[in-house]
Amino acid sequence: MPEQARPNLLYIHSDQHNAAVTGCYGDAHVRTPHLDRLARDGALFSSAYCCSPICVPSRMATLSGRHPWQNEVWSNSHVLNSSVPTLAHSMGVAGYRPALIGRMHAVGPDQLHGYCERLVGDHSANFPGIPMAQRGALQGTAGPERISLRNSGAGQSGYQVHDEDVTAAAVDWLNRLGVRRRAGVDDAPFSLSVGYMLPHPPYVARRGDYERYADTLPPPRKPREFVDEAHPYLRRWRETTGLTDVDADETRRSRAAYWGLVERMDAMIGEILAALAANDLERDTLIVYSSDHGDMVGEHGLWWKHVFYEESVRVPLIMAWPGRFAGGQRCERVVSALDLSATLLDAMAAPALPDSPGRSLLPLLQGDAASVDWNDEAFSEYCADRYAPDNEAFVRMLRQDEWKLVYYHGWPAQLFNLREDPDEGVDRAGDPACQGVLGELRARVLQDWRPERIRARMAELRADCDLQAQWAAATLPEERIRWHLLPEMEFLDDD
Repeated sequence: MPEQARPNLLYIHSDQHNAAVTGCYGDAHVRTPHLDRLARDGALFSSAYCCSPICVPSRMATLSGRHPWQNEVWSNSHVLNSSVPTLAHSMGVAGYRPALIGRMHAVGPDQLHGYCERLVGDHSANFPGIPMAQRGALQGTAGPERISLRNSGAGQSGYQVHDEDVTAAAVDWLNRLGVRRRAGVDDAPFSLSVGYMLPHPPYVARRGDYERYADTLPPPRKPREFVDEAHPYLRRWRETTGLTDVDADETRRSRAAYWGLVERMDAMIGEILAALAANDLERDTLIVYSSDHGDMVGEHGLWWKHVFYEESVRVPLIMAWPGRFAGGQRCERVVSALDLSATLLDAMAAPALPDSPGRSLLPLLQGDAASVDWNDEAFSEYCADRYAPDNEAFVRMLRQDEWKLVYYHGWPAQLFNLREDPDEGVDRAGDPACQGVLGELRARVLQDWRPERIRARMAELRADCDLQAQWAAATLPEERIRWHLLPEMEFLDDD
């Protein structure tokens, strides 16, 4: 690709954004004018899936272009081996100097993984074993625990404060680049990745954002009482996380806050897009927005992530590239976060990542998507050996064409036909007419994914992680890239 045709990249990646809670994805209540405009100017993918419905495995999969079973990052305590090449490494080979501002959520001493510059790090510790931030009134509300629903509503989450710092740093970065461009001293294409924490719980939003939804947002459209939960794995999950008797007020407050956090994140994205335009960088820039996974927000009686319903495992994916992508596209093909990784590198004329099954999406966006030879297939996996029903879980999803299989190792499978049943209300795994499909999809899931081998490897990694955590706790190594969350940043308003 000629030098002048190589795009700038602005890649914005949020945390725990349910795609359905976006105006351009059909939500009639949330205010997301900036993401909606981005979709009007470019392309929206309606069936994009993360590689794991939890943070670190999903992010490291996208960064490395490899599934969790390939890069061995299955949990939030696993470390991506620094010898594994990433998007940033490949961009560097292509002549870019990739910069990252904000969230990456990599564990361990390598906090760059190929990025040449990183500003505003994660709030979490760089090393396992370093004490986590104390969160004052919101202690314990970021994880899958009932306290996050009880302590919800109007107030302030430290994650929003983090993202405000990220936004300010990104706007400043673009403004400084604009100064250099106008002075004629920097005309190289840039690569800027921006990592947001929102709308990740705590389910706490500033009062103005919260109150816009507190009395107008409808309850979950697909509620499920605990007594009606038929799947044994999901019953155990709900028992483990305290989701047996969530009351209407907890649901109302938590959902209103979540919608408010999505609106606030969109406003911050708008500030970055405005700085891009103000510095005359917009027309040469590929702009991408996505998230690491979704949030159940009360649908199917569930909250947070970890599961494989659409609210948790489907992610927003919006891409705009002036002059290269026609505006207003809605692509219905099934795609993976690994395909996004391959697409960025293809667009930037960067080398493909080794051992990555990702496929470039450019043919789907620069022609007739229906005519492209494309395998409508995406995988996602959740493997846990410490926090799950009965203390472990080995689960893998396959979305293939209109079918979705959720394979639970040691538990019954779930099978849904998303064309006939987009709400995933009818499990077809026991349907005699679906046994052929069930068998084919199960064989595909297990073709390269070995749960017993993963169990053994995770046990080995657990010993490694434990010793590393003990070392960090004893020696307190310097954390060179960390944003410090303070207890006073987090509070609930007194009503």
